[in-house]
Amino acid sequence: MFSTYDGRVALEPAEKHLRLRYAGTCRVCGLALPVRAEGIYDRVTKTVRCAMHGAAPTGKSTVMGVVEADTPGASARREFERRKAKREGQIRAKHPRMGGLILAVSDERQSTKAWDRGAVGEEKLGSRLNELASETLRLLHDRRIPGGRANIDHLAVTPTGIYVIDAKKYRGRPHLRTEGGLVRPRVERLLVGSRDRTKLVDGVLKHVDVVRRVLGDDLPVHGVLCFVDADWPMIGGAFTTRGVQALWPKKLYPKLQAAGPLAVDSLADIHWRLASALPPA
Repeated sequence: MFSTYDGRVALEPAEKHLRLRYAGTCRVCGLALPVRAEGIYDRVTKTVRCAMHGAAPTGKSTVMGVVEADTPGASARREFERRKAKREGQIRAKHPRMGGLILAVSDERQSTKAWDRGAVGEEKLGSRLNELASETLRLLHDRRIPGGRANIDHLAVTPTGIYVIDAKKYRGRPHLRTEGGLVRPRVERLLVGSRDRTKLVDGVLKHVDVVRRVLGDDLPVHGVLCFVDADWPMIGGAFTTRGVQALWPKKLYPKLQAAGPLAVDSLADIHWRLASALPPA
């Protein structure tokens, strides 16, 4: 028999108390658990149960497990900390007495700072997305693409489709430059300030293809570049290039919350399929 505290049963080693971000079903009694209900999540089986009774002693759950969105920017943050610690170790080993002073008066390499900026952008956007999460806005953050080192920053499963979101924290104003079109082939280039960032569009398109391979071609998949803290104009500013939307967070949120053709009941299955195919980075 399970011991209790504060009127609740004790936890198994792999369990933790939480409030549900999405509706679920107790794996023990089959009770429907609404959004924000208190439950106990099992990190191993990825299932949830009621908070007021013990775990099932035997048997395998027949309900779909709870999918954790995971932590926005986690892999970028780890890489930044790894590079920072490596540099600190090298400097302290080379300069045992002066290492602390050198670290205090010198900056990190630009390549290391880029990982920090990337992590901040993902964390900032992901935190707000988590606040909006519901049965009709299901999220996954920082998902690894199998077979490589690339990852997808954010995935949002909504009634209007699946959004593949790449968060970027760049200075300058994002804008589209079009060249050619009459004699020469039309070419679209994405610039942020004066820098050519067209490769960002290529990256999002590759991620969209990954999601389509997981889900098939029957579901709408939208590519998004979300520029956090960029120098957007007061009026207008958002644009689409090669099917990828370039915008800012407050422009993105209404799109994710809009009504659409996908049934609410289908979103949980789509969410589960993506989480199963694209593990946390």
